[in-house]
Amino acid sequence: MLDAEPGTWRRYAYSLIVWLDFLEAVGVAWDRATVRHVNAFKDWRITDRRNEERVMATSFDTDRAGLNTFYTWANGRFGMANPVATVRARKDTPRASGYGASRRDPLRPAGSNRRQVKWLLRAALEQWRDIGLRGYDFDGYRPSRWRGFNEDRDIAFVDGLYGTGLRLREWASVLDVEVASRATARMSSAWLARRCIKGAVEGRTYWVPRRVLEAVDAYRDPLEGSRAQAISRAQQRGRYERLPGLRLVTAYRARTGKLLLDGGGAVALDDLPPDERRLLFRRGPGGLEPLWLWLSVSGLPKKVYSWEDTFDAANKRIAKAWLAHRDPERRLGEAEREQIRQECPLWATPHMCRHSFALKWFSILSLLQERRLEGFSPEEIEDFREQLGDIWLQLAMLLGHAHPATTREHYLEPFTGLQLSYLMELLNDDEKAGADTLVRIFARHSGAVLSPAGRSAR
Repeated sequence: MLDAEPGTWRRYAYSLIVWLDFLEAVGVAWDRATVRHVNAFKDWRITDRRNEERVMATSFDTDRAGLNTFYTWANGRFGMANPVATVRARKDTPRASGYGASRRDPLRPAGSNRRQVKWLLRAALEQWRDIGLRGYDFDGYRPSRWRGFNEDRDIAFVDGLYGTGLRLREWASVLDVEVASRATARMSSAWLARRCIKGAVEGRTYWVPRRVLEAVDAYRDPLEGSRAQAISRAQQRGRYERLPGLRLVTAYRARTGKLLLDGGGAVALDDLPPDERRLLFRRGPGGLEPLWLWLSVSGLPKKVYSWEDTFDAANKRIAKAWLAHRDPERRLGEAEREQIRQECPLWATPHMCRHSFALKWFSILSLLQERRLEGFSPEEIEDFREQLGDIWLQLAMLLGHAHPATTREHYLEPFTGLQLSYLMELLNDDEKAGADTLVRIFARHSGAVLSPAGRSAR
């Protein structure tokens, strides 16, 4: 596990905790577990109605991988049998060569290789944000007693997930020097460091909408933003000086992507994983200041996976508001009220923002492709796609996928049958304007599309 990412450590540790709790409940020691116990664990995790916290097949597939890793180590260390039924693909199997499918692990649940794709339209995201993060109710009112600590931070973070398509770990790990301020263009480019990307061997460029940069600027405004207020509170309490392993940064060189450190030496941003980034500080007028962009109420760098708690709290707040909307007089019994909370139609997860980003750009790229290929025969269109790449290749670049097949199989397959006219209805006015701008840019630089005479495209 030394070469695995900290996120994998965390997830596998959670799988072990759940597994050991299960074994304790059935009275079996961890080194006496058999295949029968693992199968019973699978049934309990996925299908047993007595378990109120059942999970999807994809989640259990991660449990399976974690348990297999643990028992493979225990087998080599102690010589005990591995109860996790596993089929290893040989290097000469068709799957390993990329030409076909090998045998599926008997413990792997059906459908575990298919992600549960959910997405939010922009209007639904804004409603989720207003109710879950800003304290409004379903009627559009916000009570006077609402106190939204770090409200501007949470709004900027969620808008950033939706606007950039970055993974939770990626957007949660950026430093303030890596996000531009005072946006002038509709889209600004930024560099995503290699050590913040899942399984990446190099960093990549991503794009940040002007709306997102404006929200981030509001959050880090030195006078009114909650970031400056959190830093001031932490400085007054001396929290930063007590942090072990703190590294003092004296300058940032944007051209080379390097930080200069106190005492000499430099470090490249690409080489800094999230855990090391949280210990980077500079000395400002009021004392030490973190370079980590997203801060907790205490002023300390907000841990990456604590954002899941932020989403969970927002979903609970929305379910409570939904119950108040459906049963304002509190006439229903507690069982019925709980059922209403469980059936709340509005909810979100961090990865749903990434799915929504993918759907939005699928819509825009579909429009561009339709305009680009107008007037060509089906044979010519197919030839163009083979030479220039299709929507999946462009989307893979936007999402940071190494292979377009990942994008097609795991993200957007449910959208391929949708009509373009319907897809365009999913975009808000700003996004439609962006799509129209891209069409005009293509028209200006292509001889295949004519622009109105005597007018310049903007």
